Amino acid sequence: MVITVTGAAGMLGSRLVDRLRADGRDVRGVDLRPAGTVSLIGDVRDPHAMAEATGGADAVIHCAAALPSYPADEIRSIIVDGTGTVLRAAADARVPRVVHVSSTAVYGLPKTVPTPEDHPRRPVDTYSAAKAAAEEVAERHRADGMCLSVLRPKTFLGPGRMGLFAMLFEWADEGRNFPVLGRGDVRIQMFAVEDLVDAVATVLAAPADIANDTYNLAAAEFGTLREDFQAVLDAAGHGKRVVSVPARPALLALRGLQRLRLSPVYERLLHKLMADSYVSIDKARDRLGFAPKRSNRDAILATFDWWRQQREPAGPATRPARSGRTSRDPWRQGALSAAKVFF
Repeated sequence: MVITVTGAAGMLGSRLVDRLRADGRDVRGVDLRPAGTVSLIGDVRDPHAMAEATGGADAVIHCAAALPSYPADEIRSIIVDGTGTVLRAAADARVPRVVHVSSTAVYGLPKTVPTPEDHPRRPVDTYSAAKAAAEEVAERHRADGMCLSVLRPKTFLGPGRMGLFAMLFEWADEGRNFPVLGRGDVRIQMFAVEDLVDAVATVLAAPADIANDTYNLAAAEFGTLREDFQAVLDAAGHGKRVVSVPARPALLALRGLQRLRLSPVYERLLHKLMADSYVSIDKARDRLGFAPKRSNRDAILATFDWWRQQREPAGPATRPARSGRTSRDPWRQGALSAAKVFF
């Protein structure tokens, strides 16, 4: 079985390639960046590269995407145009099965929690709008007869994940308290990357009528932000605590810093930090037969443990890049790094 994986140098794509190869699959990893999991260097927006990537494939797993930190035009180009190019190539190559990795961001900021798959897509920013538009592209191909799975994971964590989590890990490791907006009692569901890999493998093996559907994916066990962040501080071993900061003034300050490009905390994330955010995973359990094995706490502590083990001595030559271009990069903290002195 020949399987094409786009975004094969990324956190998710690289794990999928490793898992599929371990399962005896012939995998074509596609990415713009060279890596051991990449066998074809190519842009998902390039029709010729995608024709080469999908030709003769038995399945395509489309993981390549942009992050919310990218410029708006790049987000739309990579997510929407890239998805269109990949799926057109797969259709032309008559690939029997396609898996499109989307996101629960398509729901926007839903008031209904747990949020089911039939909740309307109501994007609230460039990233969620692009993810929603890419799903529309996928659904048109499904309507034309393609067996196409749409997977909507919550924010996934695991070894290799940096982004904004690197800020929590860094503050915890330095022996600092960590702030939450208000009481920090909102419940934010996440997802272990190992469980996401298992879910992709499950949908690949499912009968076509089961696979040809849309599924939420997330942890079954999750607590509040305060509880999950405190678990990291406890693991750091400095006796520090999660501390509350007044929500309204903090939100105003963070919005101002974000507009000035002095903070990586984007608008949709600010809203998510102030309200419960979790989805129903009943459909994946009942129809697909998939059940996650790891809790929020398992995922975040495994990521923190990896972060501590892989660190190199700080210095100009060894400090990891803070570009925010991939989920493997720690994001620039900007003005938030100066706030550490208060915690």
